[in-house]
Amino acid sequence: MNSQGGYDIQDLQAGQTASVAKTVTEADIILYAGVSTDINPVHLNEAFAQTTAFKGRIAHGMLTAGFISAVLANKLPGPGTVYLGQTLKFKAPVRPGDTVVATATIKEVLVEKRRAVVETICRVGDTVVVEGEATLLCTSAA
Repeated sequence: MNSQGGYDIQDLQAGQTASVAKTVTEADIILYAGVSTDINPVHLNEAFAQTTAFKGRIAHGMLTAGFISAVLANKLPGPGTVYLGQTLKFKAPVRPGDTVVATATIKEVLVEKRRAVVETICRVGDTVVVEGEATLLCTSAA
């Protein structure tokens, strides 16, 4: 680990992993709707959401995907990490009160380019709710 609490590019290895957990609250959903301006009633209106395939309100998919950013920026690789790309597949809904565990696993390290490729997965219990892959620029000292 470096002095900022993250990993330098040469210290990253395939298979390294880190996670964060966050329980999605009513406030999270309302605040995200305000910040993003995504006011789809499937997120905000229980009566409407009951009429959908989800049979109740769900959190914004991008709110859930945002927890991946927390793992990458705060833990692995950590401070100084910059997103270059992220693929996402939304596999299952997240509901208010669900605890999401976002996990990042290093797949490939390109030291000379200061890049890392990372598998990203969010789960609620044993259910995968979001999966993808991130490409990162690691700006900490080499």
